[in-house]
Amino acid sequence: MFDKIFNIFSNDIGMDLGTANTLVYLKGKGIVLRETSVVAIDKNTRKVLAVGNEAKQMIGKTPNSIVAVRPLRNGVIADFEVTHQMIKYFIHKVNTKKGLLRPRIVIGIPSGITEVEKRAVHESAQQAGAREVYLIEEPMAAAIGAELPISEPSASMICDIGGGTTEIAVISLGGIVVAKSTDIAGDEMDDVIIQYFRRKYNLVIGESTAEEVKIKIGSVFPLKEEVTMEVKGRDQSKGLPKTVNVTSDEIRQALMEPINLIVDSIKQVLEETPPELSADLVDRGMVLAGGGSLLKGFCELIRQETELPVHRAADPLSCVALGCGKYLEILDNVKVSSVPFYK
Repeated sequence: MFDKIFNIFSNDIGMDLGTANTLVYLKGKGIVLRETSVVAIDKNTRKVLAVGNEAKQMIGKTPNSIVAVRPLRNGVIADFEVTHQMIKYFIHKVNTKKGLLRPRIVIGIPSGITEVEKRAVHESAQQAGAREVYLIEEPMAAAIGAELPISEPSASMICDIGGGTTEIAVISLGGIVVAKSTDIAGDEMDDVIIQYFRRKYNLVIGESTAEEVKIKIGSVFPLKEEVTMEVKGRDQSKGLPKTVNVTSDEIRQALMEPINLIVDSIKQVLEETPPELSADLVDRGMVLAGGGSLLKGFCELIRQETELPVHRAADPLSCVALGCGKYLEILDNVKVSSVPFYK
């Protein structure tokens, strides 16, 4: 009785705590925040100076006393204290019912992380001000957010390509039947682009530039019309500013190593899927989610490699956050098998 009354006045939150971006879903309002998972701190005092989009603008441009860091790597916490500060900042930014109850929080986590890593996420959110913390596996959250019929006795397949991890799962009857989590994702794609420019053009570029190149001209399948882009950086041998022109075909060749590893992971999940569920996938195919799925030609490539129908979610960047939010809406009535942890 009292719990239900408390929950009416609680500003419950669903959070996609991603390696690259954090999205926050506010119960009854939808997604209210989209910011990068970056924190700027003072090296000497460890004081937090900026969080989110403001901190991202400082990457590679700070004086020696300030460092802009990403406290999550490969979908897990790399710096507990900084992550705690980041979550606390996001909670306070969206919590409009200050002075009442602390919120309940549902957080999406990679399917392959350890119990120790799960506990670190839980404790970090709890210390940041959560009343209760629930953890849901990202592929399940992404499937809910993409509105797949996960409760039916038939297969639904999701591939969520994020910044730090790629989550692939086959779901049936509300549970994950087969899943694979790999740290080959958006960050790895940025790294190979950086290495390509060093190797081919002797040009040093930063993470932000590599991400911009990936978004603007990156592709994984031949385009009808190849495009070019001017890229600026520092000449590795001379130490002077330098500009080069690159084509989408060059970037595609650079990206194929991590892309092929993702495709191999998808094939591994398909190989481990029970025959009856495999038969369902022939008709239903799979759904792509996450920022990495926005690379040009991704659906076409996977369709060619798997011979299955492949579709991109309506809002691939928001699927996990929407899934966490939808779980929030039914939290008082239904308990999903994957949550709660450590209640």
